[in-house]
Amino acid sequence: GFPDTKYISSTATRKLIDAGKIKELGVNENINTEAVLELQPDLIFGFSINDGNSTYETIQRANIPVVYNGDWVEETPLGKAEWIKFFAPFFNKVQKANAIFNDIETSYLEAKKLAAGAKSKPTVLSGAMYNDVWYLPGGKSWAANFLKDANALYLWNSTDENGSLSLSWESVLDVGQHAEYWIGPAQFSTYQEMQDASEHYMRFDAFKKRKVFTTANTKGETGGTLYYELAPQRPDLVLKDLIHILHPGLLPNYTPYFFKPLL
Repeated sequence: GFPDTKYISSTATRKLIDAGKIKELGVNENINTEAVLELQPDLIFGFSINDGNSTYETIQRANIPVVYNGDWVEETPLGKAEWIKFFAPFFNKVQKANAIFNDIETSYLEAKKLAAGAKSKPTVLSGAMYNDVWYLPGGKSWAANFLKDANALYLWNSTDENGSLSLSWESVLDVGQHAEYWIGPAQFSTYQEMQDASEHYMRFDAFKKRKVFTTANTKGETGGTLYYELAPQRPDLVLKDLIHILHPGLLPNYTPYFFKPLL
C-alpha cells in the first residue's frame, strides 16, 4: 500500500499499481486506517513532523509496527541519498544498497570536483511568491547545498535556516534583481505563467535574459514532478544539471534530467 499513488512515476511501480498489487491508502497526512489494517502489513513506513499523529497510534495499537523515515530533515544532498541504507535491511538488500549509494556518491563527488575548477561563480536567485510571500531555500538547506557544491553563489547562502525563507518581494528584488540565474521558480513552467501571476517577476535580470530554469516541466506518466520523486535519491543528477546550466562547457555533452529552461 502507498498514499497518493497517482503521483508515482516509476514504470515498474505503475505496473504493480495498475495490476492492483499496490493499494491506494489516501494521503500522507490522513492515511486511510481501515485500508491499512485490511492489508495486514508486517510494518508501516511513515514520517511525522511532530509526535501527534493519531493515525499511526491507531495502527500501532493493532500491533503493526511503525518505522519512521527521517530523510526529509537531511540538509546535505548525499545525506538524503544515504537513506537507501536505512531501508535496505528490511529487504535483505544491504550489500546492494551500499553498492548503489557508493556509485551515486562517487558520481556526485566527481561532479563537485569538476565544478570546483570553474573559472567563475555565477550568482543565483531561487523561489517564487505565494500570496505575496516569496518562499526560497534557506542558506543551510538541501537546495542551497546543491548550489554551493555546483560552485555558484546563492545570494541567501549566509542565512542560517535549513528550511525555507519567507520574504517580501521587495527584499528579494533588493538582493536578487541582478542575479545571473534563477533556479527553481516554484511551480512555474513558462515565462507567461510567471508574468500573469505577478509583473514583479519581470523586474529581475534573470527573467529578462531568459535565464530561469525549472523542474516543473519534467513530469512522469501521471503528471507527477519527477524532481520530488527521484532527486533525493539521485543527487548526482541534480548536481550535474546545475553544473551544465551554471558552467556552460564543463559538461558539454550532458543532457539535463530535472532542470530545464523555462518555456
